[in-house]
Amino acid sequence: MSAFPKLLVATEFPPNAAGGGAAIVRQMLKEWPVDQLCWWSCLPDRQATFGQRVATHTVATIPPKLYPNRRFRDLKCRVLDTLWTPWAARHFRQTVNRLQPEVVWIIPHGWSIPPLARVLPAAGVPFHLSIHDYPDVRGMVNGLGAARCRRLSSWVDELYVRATTRDTVGREMSADIEARTGAHGGVNRTGLEPEDFAALEATTPAVGEVLRIAYAGTVIVEREFALLVAAVEKIRARLPRPVTLEFFGDHSYRNRPWFNPAWMNERGNLPRPELSAALRQCTWGFSPMALTDDDPRYNRFSLPTKLVSYLAAGLPVITLGHPESTVVKMATAYPVGFCSTAGDADALAAQLLPALAEPAPGAKYRPGICQCTLAEFNASRLRATLQENLKKSAADRARPGR
Repeated sequence: MSAFPKLLVATEFPPNAAGGGAAIVRQMLKEWPVDQLCWWSCLPDRQATFGQRVATHTVATIPPKLYPNRRFRDLKCRVLDTLWTPWAARHFRQTVNRLQPEVVWIIPHGWSIPPLARVLPAAGVPFHLSIHDYPDVRGMVNGLGAARCRRLSSWVDELYVRATTRDTVGREMSADIEARTGAHGGVNRTGLEPEDFAALEATTPAVGEVLRIAYAGTVIVEREFALLVAAVEKIRARLPRPVTLEFFGDHSYRNRPWFNPAWMNERGNLPRPELSAALRQCTWGFSPMALTDDDPRYNRFSLPTKLVSYLAAGLPVITLGHPESTVVKMATAYPVGFCSTAGDADALAAQLLPALAEPAPGAKYRPGICQCTLAEFNASRLRATLQENLKKSAADRARPGR
């Protein structure tokens, strides 16, 4: 076996997908030779924005018109269950047989779960598993239905147990799934590269004439997002500097009732280096989660990648969410910015006013940001652990049950 075994990444998204999960995978594959890297996904790679190259990319295509959403959701899901899933399982099995990977890295997400669960337990190939989000978070339940998400969750638990090595995005999730399955897993998530730490040490935090609040990625908890907008609207005129809200990502929100073009700008989806440079020109990053705990599988266990993007750029973070949410717990453990659990716009505005009036928040919170990133988000350490697990999996072909 070479220093880097032949690796097949298997998941729903393609190599250059937007989103936090794809960003984690790309960062962890930074040193992996392209000629030793293959990819299987359910969705095609429509762009090469992020520059992830692979030797082979095979796609078990889901017809776009059949991808479930709220319209005809149940009918589309039944069609995919009945027709697409058996075909996708055969497609994945044939891909494994043809490519002969030494190890498979699976990220069970969405519609990739049924074919992976059908094939991998009996495929005779070792695999490492990474969970970024549980399959039964509210967004998935809305898109696929509660009963189907329960089945997906049970399949993910089974795969987690059968994996040679495994990890999740946070200690809370790893502890939760270990309590349920008895299988121990580590932690793997996006982090800061050596150059990010160097820039964090060397860069003077931006103190401009405009107070720029960054939001990177998709708006998941729109109620909380609208709450922050309403609170800022109440205090804009009282702030010592003009304020803007800068959106970075694939989605446009101009049609939302809370969008105000007078102080909001859409910057588009940027590759990581360009995004980091743009974020360094901002003053704050915004990382919300739900204020209620009615979606605990997301609130308590998922960790938005945007949080790490802000910290890597040296941005103090505006954190809003339920006390048990991962982002609030992180903001409570480390002094990285402003944190609130307020569910009322007036109360939130009163709390925000002194925080946003702070003349140099980047300098004020720099020690806490450095402490947090060194302890929690060291990409070199996370990548070394993952690579060790992948190599261990590749070398463990004699494990019973393979």
